[in-house]
Amino acid sequence: MSLDLNDADLAAALAPLRSARSMPAEVYTSEAIFALERARIFLRDWFFLCREDQIPNPGDYRAFDTQGGPIFVVRGQDGVVRCFANFCRHRGSLLVKGSGNCGGRIMCPYHAWSYFSDGRLYGCPDMQDAEGFDRRENGLIALGCESWAGFVFARFATEGPTLAAHLGDMPERLASHRLADMRCTWTVEIEAACNWKLILENAMETYHTGTVHRDSVGAQTQRPIPTRGEWLCMQVLSSRSIATLDRTVPPFDPIPGLDEDARQGTYFTIIHPMTQFAVAQDCLWWLNVRPLGPARSMIEIGGCFPHSTVALPDFEHRARPYYARWERVAHEDVGILEDQQRAFGSALFRPGPLSTRDDMVQAAGRWHIERLLRAG
Repeated sequence: MSLDLNDADLAAALAPLRSARSMPAEVYTSEAIFALERARIFLRDWFFLCREDQIPNPGDYRAFDTQGGPIFVVRGQDGVVRCFANFCRHRGSLLVKGSGNCGGRIMCPYHAWSYFSDGRLYGCPDMQDAEGFDRRENGLIALGCESWAGFVFARFATEGPTLAAHLGDMPERLASHRLADMRCTWTVEIEAACNWKLILENAMETYHTGTVHRDSVGAQTQRPIPTRGEWLCMQVLSSRSIATLDRTVPPFDPIPGLDEDARQGTYFTIIHPMTQFAVAQDCLWWLNVRPLGPARSMIEIGGCFPHSTVALPDFEHRARPYYARWERVAHEDVGILEDQQRAFGSALFRPGPLSTRDDMVQAAGRWHIERLLRAG
C-alpha cells in the first residue's frame, strides 16, 4: 500500500523549515492513509494506556478500545500488570467493560468460561468431550506490556524495540520530577471531530495560544529541547506553573529537587504515536489520543500530582483549578481543530507555508511520514 500523495506536496512538507509547507490535506482526511497508519503505526508501536496507580489492587482492571480491537490491563494476584486482548477464546465474547475488580478470575458473561488474572484458562464448561482440546493453548492472548515510572504501555507487535528504547532519553530529561511518585487524580474524555494528528500537532506549538487561548492561558514562549528516541519535546517558559488559570487559588509548591532546566517551565512532549505528557514544576497532565477514523478522535486528559501533594488536607479544593484549566483549554483547542478539519474538505485547499514556530509540528509530521514509508 502506498501513500498516494502528490510528490511535490510531500517534498515541500519535508523541506527545511524556513522553506517548508504544511502537510497535504489527505494526510488528515484519507481513509487509505488511516488504514496504512493502523498497519504501520497503531499495530506496531508502543502506546500509553494508564497509570499503575489506577489499578492498585490485585484483580483491578481497565478496558480500552483501540485500533487493534478491545484490550484490557489487569493486575494479577502476583501484583504484575498484564495486558490482554479483550475476548473469550470460546466464541469471542467481550470479557470486561470499563473498570473494576475481577476478584482473581475473569468470567465470560456468555458461556461462563473463566480465566486467571495472569491469562491462564481456569474454567471451560462442557469441553471435556471436545477432541484435541488443550486448556493450556486457550488462555488469553497477551500483548506486550511494560511500565515506566508507573505509566503502563502496550503494543500489539511481538517484536521490536523495548519500551526503554522507544522512550530514549525521556526518563533522563524528566528524572528530577520523580514521576514514579505521582498519582493520577482526575481524568475526562472529549470526543473531537478531527484527525488524531491535528490534536498532537496543536499541542506542540505556542503560535496559536495568543489567539485561541487569548482569554485563558494567553500568549506563550517556547524553546525546543533535543531528544533521543521516539519522542519530541519543547518547553514553555515560565517561572510559575502554567497548570492553573485561577489566580485566587495559588498553585501547589514546586516538586522538591527539580533540576535547573526543569525549573524554567513546562515540558510539552509527544510520545509517539498518540500521547502528550505536559510536565510542569508541580504536576503532570496528559493528552492520550485514540484515533476513531480519519476525522474522529477521542481525547483522554489525565492529571497527576506528587503523592505528598495528594495527601494535603486541602488537596481537592486546590486541585479544582487545575482540572478546570485542562478541560477548558482542551475544549478551546478542539473547537479550532474541528474547524480546521472541515477546511481540509475544500476543493481549493493547498498546503500553506510554515512559520519557524512550527518546528515541532513539522517534526511530528516527519516522524509520521517516515513510519508510513517503512516496510509493510
